[in-house]
Amino acid sequence: MSHQSTDLVSWTDFARTRGELGAAFLRILGYFREDGVKSIAAIEEAFRARNAAALVTPAHTLKGESAQFGAYRLSGMAEEIEMTARRCVETREGPDELIETVVALRPCFTETMALLDRDASPLAARRPTTFGRRVDTPATSFGRAG
Repeated sequence: MSHQSTDLVSWTDFARTRGELGAAFLRILGYFREDGVKSIAAIEEAFRARNAAALVTPAHTLKGESAQFGAYRLSGMAEEIEMTARRCVETREGPDELIETVVALRPCFTETMALLDRDASPLAARRPTTFGRRVDTPATSFGRAG
């Protein structure tokens, strides 16, 4: 299943979560980053071991936490891994069909976090557009005629 048609982030849902979490937002986003890194490492390790049962929990965790921040492409990929892994456990098959999704998961997480971090930065709204460049000020602002 291709997840490329799904937006990386729903900014409406991201803003809603940001508003609901208030002052705790940046801390919770940090937890999401830490948990995401751990979940992806666990998914990759379980896939390398061809252990479908070990894919379920980290994929489930990543699915829910991603959706909380509006990261629906990542959430959809994690859901595909979780559901396919559950089916593989029931049918006693290996999770080999998940190779493309597992390989694409880390880059998607990295790209998603870059977007979330950019938007979540407390400096983003206050960053001057002329930082690092000299701005010519009209002479009249110093009381001199031009």
